[in-house]
Amino acid sequence: MVTLLADGREESVGALVVPHGTTILGWERKPHGWCRGDACIPSFRAAAAETEQGVDLVKFAELLGRQAAVDLEEGVVAIGEPAESELDRAPDFGPLPGLRGTKVALVFWASWCGCRYDLPAWEVLHRELGEYGFSVVSVSLDRAPEDAAEWLADVTHPAVVDADGRIAELYNVINVPTVVWIDEEGRIARPQDTMTATDTFRSMNGLSSERAVSALRRWVVEGDAGTTTRRLLPPTDDERRARLHARLAAWLFRRDRKEAAERHLATAAGLAPHDLAIRRGLMPLNGVDPFGEEYFKLREELEEAGVAIYRPLPDWHEDVR
Repeated sequence: MVTLLADGREESVGALVVPHGTTILGWERKPHGWCRGDACIPSFRAAAAETEQGVDLVKFAELLGRQAAVDLEEGVVAIGEPAESELDRAPDFGPLPGLRGTKVALVFWASWCGCRYDLPAWEVLHRELGEYGFSVVSVSLDRAPEDAAEWLADVTHPAVVDADGRIAELYNVINVPTVVWIDEEGRIARPQDTMTATDTFRSMNGLSSERAVSALRRWVVEGDAGTTTRRLLPPTDDERRARLHARLAAWLFRRDRKEAAERHLATAAGLAPHDLAIRRGLMPLNGVDPFGEEYFKLREELEEAGVAIYRPLPDWHEDVR
């Protein structure tokens, strides 16, 4: 048996070649091809994944533009999200479809980041600007949901925990805090930005919360989203592969298969050494203090390589370290 990690779910399949007649990743075989709703892959294209024995799961995922990371020794495979073609539209998850007609600040944070102290300030903005048709949606990148729980105890805004890293993959988030603005029609008004709601760690990040919050208010009240692009910044192929290996690492850490987990973590770090959402985010599952010596070694490594820890968009840049 092989454990399949895909679409935020976990299921068992007999092997990587699945029997004919099996629904794969929500797609069903029809006489003219594979279909999911109104979308179809014609038979001549699907033939690349079909054999006499069945359908090759990894090759089928590739037909959908989805990458795969496979560890047959550990009996697990992770399937990534499709490469996003509409970078001006916010990928749906959780509460977002129910917030059409509302402006949204999608706030990525984690208990392993000082930005956890900003959550009460984001909650204040959620309540203050609600009358203008605005909502905060916070997304914790904690791999263990219980680590985020205490910080979410008093919030009223929609909040989710991205334990498998799928939402970070959808929005190409490589560190926290990261904030994305989404307009009333579900389109990107401002892509991935390093924003803070307080100046608690300004001495470390060089970011002005006053400028950020003032700009947010202008957008909510006046519709002014600034001068930046209104498309998500896309991931590279290596960043996409890194997230799949991180997903395998997290799954293996949770099952005390540390050696295999560390192997996939090392692969992910090699593919995307700048991705702190992976490298720092997996520290707690590996028994490493994300505020301790290993984290500061990681910061030093990236700084020496000229890799920015924080990546605010240019119109709010202010002596960022």
